[in-house]
Amino acid sequence: MFKTFITASGILLLAVSFGMSSCTSNKPEEIKAISSLEELPVLIYEQLESVITDSGKVKYRLFAPTVKQFELEKESYTDFNDGFKFQVYTYKGTLDAEVECNNAKYFKDKQLWELNEDVKAMNEKGEILNTEQLFWDMRTKKLFSDKFVKITTKSEIITGTGFEADENMQNWEINNISGVLEVEE
Repeated sequence: MFKTFITASGILLLAVSFGMSSCTSNKPEEIKAISSLEELPVLIYEQLESVITDSGKVKYRLFAPTVKQFELEKESYTDFNDGFKFQVYTYKGTLDAEVECNNAKYFKDKQLWELNEDVKAMNEKGEILNTEQLFWDMRTKKLFSDKFVKITTKSEIITGTGFEADENMQNWEINNISGVLEVEE
């Protein structure tokens, strides 16, 4: 019986030593990457639909599949990694403007929006802007991009690289125009 006990304890000791030898210690960088709380979002919204009203009338409407808010030491931002759709309504309740994209970030301290991937913006005139990146500076109330842009109006399609406009996209200018195509109605 003593021999059986030694054999069983030997097998257990052997199993423990194999188990411990197969474990490797993590490097401090690896532990920090996993456990850094400042890199985690402080808030997560799923299927967000937000409506802002004024005197009982819808003024703005925002739809976003996922929203994550980060409060980092360097810069706080809100991440719309799966994109969003933002609508602005007139006082009469008709659609005034609409913006949508596949990815966006809002930098709180700078009051700056960065819209990316298949950005589409439409103003009240029905003019449509398409680009891969668009910035909206809320402090200066300007829209701008240094990427390829296409603006479709009722009578023409204008393409170029670089774009500036007021935040309502009423007064816009395309830099480095590469093409103008007149459209027949």
